[in-house]
Amino acid sequence: MSGTPAQVPRSGRPLHGEPVLERAFRVLGAFTEAGEGLALHTLAARAGLPKSTTSRIAAQLTDVGALERLDNGDFVVGLQLLEIASLAPRGHGLRAAALPFMQDLHRVTGQHILLAVREGDEAVLVERLSARGAAAVKYRVGGRLPLIGTGIGIALLAHAPGRIRQEALAGADDAACVRRLLATVRTDGVCAVTVPNPLRSGPTAMSTVAAPILNRRGDALGALSLVAPDEGGPRTAAVTALRRASLAISRAAGP
Repeated sequence: MSGTPAQVPRSGRPLHGEPVLERAFRVLGAFTEAGEGLALHTLAARAGLPKSTTSRIAAQLTDVGALERLDNGDFVVGLQLLEIASLAPRGHGLRAAALPFMQDLHRVTGQHILLAVREGDEAVLVERLSARGAAAVKYRVGGRLPLIGTGIGIALLAHAPGRIRQEALAGADDAACVRRLLATVRTDGVCAVTVPNPLRSGPTAMSTVAAPILNRRGDALGALSLVAPDEGGPRTAAVTALRRASLAISRAAGP
């Protein structure tokens, strides 16, 4: 899943008084797929900025390595961003602690194993291990997921601040069901959900087992999930495996 789309003014011009840094992030936020190259006019349209403004900002971002320009003139995300992002403690530090346990789950299940952290009212996917034969999933590393409607989002929401939970519940189609899932996460440390597949191809429904990763104070560092086609079979083994893995990652991640 791509990041949250920029709010584009109807006029197509920047918001009055909008700082240059915010415009630069709107340009960077226009990229939604790994390896994607964007022509200037597409970059401007997605960022909601005039072409002249986009051209100037993109040139500055290219000068510092945040963007790179291909021979055909398209812009791509630069390696400088990868170098900086790899230092993010909430993503990279947790990923380092979780990866050995994710690899074990991946080898045993042959399905998608996801790791995410909460950022405001969304989840950000920081790692995904996927088997070649696993059903396609929508969400990519670095992409954002809703807290409602995804198992890993529910696992994070269960330990989010009360304001975040209330706002999410206010927008839920079935708030009572979400409350039951949140209670299950808090009492059992894991939840299992089945949701419609957001992709048109593949299975019509996907099953997710998810567990929060907590520090010693009980705060959520992130969440772990296993995503697979819904086959209506027993989930006991997956629930047990996810719960054990989340506890092991919590210990490995430290306080």
